[in-house]
Amino acid sequence: MTVKILLLVVFFAVMVAVGIYSRRHAMSVDGFVLGGRSVGPWLTAFAYGTSYFSAVVFVGYAGQFGWKYGLSSTWIGIGNAVIGSLLAWVVLGRRTKVMTQHLNSRTMPDFFGERYGSKALKIAASAIVFIFLVPYTASIYNGLSRLFEMAFHVPYAWCVVGMAVFTGIYVILGGYMATAINDFIQGIIMLAGIVIVIGAVLSGQGGFLEAVQKMAQIPSDVPVTLGQPGAFTSFFGPDPLNLLGVVLLTSLGTWGLPQMIGKFYAIKDEKSINTGTVISTIFAVVVSGGCYFLGGFARLFDDPVIYDGSGNVIYDSIIPHMLSALPDLLIGIVVVLVLSASMSTLASLVLTSSSTLTLDFLKENLCRRMEDRKLIRVMQVLIVFFIAVSVLLALNPPAFIAQLMGISWGALAGSFLAPFLYGLYWKRTTKAAVWASFFTGVGITTVNLFVPFIESPINAGAAAMLAGLLVVPVVSLVTKKPDPKITDGIFACYEEKVTITKKRSLEQD
Repeated sequence: MTVKILLLVVFFAVMVAVGIYSRRHAMSVDGFVLGGRSVGPWLTAFAYGTSYFSAVVFVGYAGQFGWKYGLSSTWIGIGNAVIGSLLAWVVLGRRTKVMTQHLNSRTMPDFFGERYGSKALKIAASAIVFIFLVPYTASIYNGLSRLFEMAFHVPYAWCVVGMAVFTGIYVILGGYMATAINDFIQGIIMLAGIVIVIGAVLSGQGGFLEAVQKMAQIPSDVPVTLGQPGAFTSFFGPDPLNLLGVVLLTSLGTWGLPQMIGKFYAIKDEKSINTGTVISTIFAVVVSGGCYFLGGFARLFDDPVIYDGSGNVIYDSIIPHMLSALPDLLIGIVVVLVLSASMSTLASLVLTSSSTLTLDFLKENLCRRMEDRKLIRVMQVLIVFFIAVSVLLALNPPAFIAQLMGISWGALAGSFLAPFLYGLYWKRTTKAAVWASFFTGVGITTVNLFVPFIESPINAGAAAMLAGLLVVPVVSLVTKKPDPKITDGIFACYEEKVTITKKRSLEQD
């Protein structure tokens, strides 16, 4: 117990120290929200990765999808690395950096407002961010409860409040730069921790080959497999179609999440994008691939403790039960790993929520002449507010909010992915198409919540994203073209940057 407590004390002390160190970078709005748009590739790549993978992934998703799909759940981690990291950086990174800097936009709603010349779009987008990021923030705490109860026998409420307080301290003190530096530290912990944990768990099962042989003997409970053994070790698992839905939502979804795209706003320059792409992809392969690979062996730990009174599997109990037999030192490492994943994502979410509400709603409508220092104070107050609301929801989640957590990712990505992607690449994208995407993304996911017509919230989110990718070009083609004077100027800035970059490369060669 002493070792585990010492690890936590050191961890929290470092987080607060980084917040104090980063205060000098948070004296302006750009500094507080984007680190002055001068964050290097290593910090940006780790910030992207740690915001991507939280305790929800390690404890919740890894246990749930590992139980359902066996070793084929590793495809989710591979999809996260290839689609959610590699392609996201290649397709979105450079254009996002150049265009948002040209438009002087600091948030995703701000980009929609400036790119499409609509204040109403900016307000609507900020409302969607506020409504769906708050329950998503609350869900971050859930992955910690059972791990802390297992490791420290500490009530869940204490864990939630403690994590919220320390996250709030360093975000309020240092803004984006504090979160980026802490994300780097937390990312290193996650990389080392997941490798150590996988090795320890498989060693307890007699090694990798022995564990796979045991998995191959377990009969599947998915009807289509007729209960035959071997489904959980097959290439695409017992349920390939639903597995594909998970891959799409958790991978392509990052392209439309404001807390993820914001990392490209803050990176130092276009050259840093190339370095960041490699680092981010490797990080995702190890962390996400490792989490789902570990979860793939969940069926080896079938035990009454992971079932409720009705005989249903409690998915959040699977990973803690898998780790419960580890030595104290390793359990301490696991707790710090999950804390790192949770705090990094929580910091990114509350900073995104507060900056969006301040800059895209309050400043536009109520505080137009407010100076930077006061705007920063407003954001700091809102950070406290968002953390407090998320804590209250996490401690006593109503049934509706608990359901809403499951559709947050799908609603955000379904609304924003298509208009953001087309807005970067296609001049013909219209304001009406963006509205259509907002209604489609929020509509599909929320209607499915009350009147289920798609099998699961995850598949509903994937459907919302794909629908948006079809709706935006169709509506754009049948509605009035945007003013070419505006769009030509926006796209000219990117073409000019590319030309300058090519000239510099030739000169260096």
